[in-house]
Amino acid sequence: MFSPFKPKSANAYQRVSVESNMHITDKHQIVSLLFDGLVQSIVLARGALARQDVSAKCEETSRALRILQEGLIPGLDKEEGGELAQNLAALYDYCCHRLILANARNDDALYLEVQRLIEPLAQSWKAMPRQPGEMARGEAAATGTAPPDLTAFAAQALRGRAGLYTQMSMAGA
Repeated sequence: MFSPFKPKSANAYQRVSVESNMHITDKHQIVSLLFDGLVQSIVLARGALARQDVSAKCEETSRALRILQEGLIPGLDKEEGGELAQNLAALYDYCCHRLILANARNDDALYLEVQRLIEPLAQSWKAMPRQPGEMARGEAAATGTAPPDLTAFAAQALRGRAGLYTQMSMAGA
């Protein structure tokens, strides 16, 4: 009744989506797409791990790492971004190390940890106005919320992990 799942067919749709979004010059939307791809890769890696599909798990983990290392980390403006950019760089670096460990150890809990760190950040990014003052006063009043404080989120996400990260680096893990 149903045809079997064919990853190549699904990938063709994904390529069309990516290619149709390549002409986007809005940096805010590019970062949103990077976050979407990162979360999707982590979810797919977790699914592949559950199915014991080693090849797909490694492929999706590599994709997630490339998004972090070649997209999100270099995209940070550390001069103008100040403390926020530094916290995000540290968080992304931490996520890279955890993804590598998750892949090497086949540990779903590590994948889930990274997913739980990135998802709120991605949601906060999407809720943030693209330009200062862009959020309509009516929208802020209607939702009862102001733009999220990403600096506080990044600092909170790193709190308690710095010691572990230092120990992990020293242990060569």
